[in-house]
Amino acid sequence: MPPRVLGVDGCPGGWVGALLSGDEISWHVGHFASMLALGADAVAVDIPIGLPAGAARRAADVEARALLGPQRSSVFFVPPRVVLEAASQPEATLLSRAAGSVGVSIQTFHILDKIAEVDHHIQDGAQAIECHPEVTFRTMCGRALPPKRKKEGREARLQVLRTWLPALDLPHPLPGRARPDDCLDALACAWTAQRWLTGQAQTLGDERDELGVPMRIVV
Repeated sequence: MPPRVLGVDGCPGGWVGALLSGDEISWHVGHFASMLALGADAVAVDIPIGLPAGAARRAADVEARALLGPQRSSVFFVPPRVVLEAASQPEATLLSRAAGSVGVSIQTFHILDKIAEVDHHIQDGAQAIECHPEVTFRTMCGRALPPKRKKEGREARLQVLRTWLPALDLPHPLPGRARPDDCLDALACAWTAQRWLTGQAQTLGDERDELGVPMRIVV
């Protein structure tokens, strides 16, 4: 049996995973625990892993933003770990600023539950790497792509992924409540997981947080 790699992206209601065994793809939705239970040889997920303690920016985020240039806004600066305790966006901002960092946007607040979910499993010994689909796509094709929520952007990403999996198409119907761009991002994460498994991956950032968790983006 060929090695199995799993790319995971957040989607409405939970997570969507693209599990690859050779060139065969199966699609999965659910909690992050159900993604880990698939038993892939490598798991790459589009969510921050490793959280700063205070004002310092993660080197991984700084490097990823520099790599993307004009598209740098797709990489947000990860807030300090203390914000995971927040019950609201204003409280998250207060906690972040008290730790010496900046305010927390509403977009970032809305994924704190997913950050906490993955963080729980990583602290419990789960093996997964952090990746960023836009950094992955830039690495795959060497150029900026149109916005992924537009048809032109989705088609461009699909064409890039077909340089890896020539017969690739999006699943019909889409799994669970996942959107087309969620599935494309999960596939980009799977590409990174395969590179990690075969020793071809690069890493942005080389730090550990206060709990010893690596703070890096794998490409």
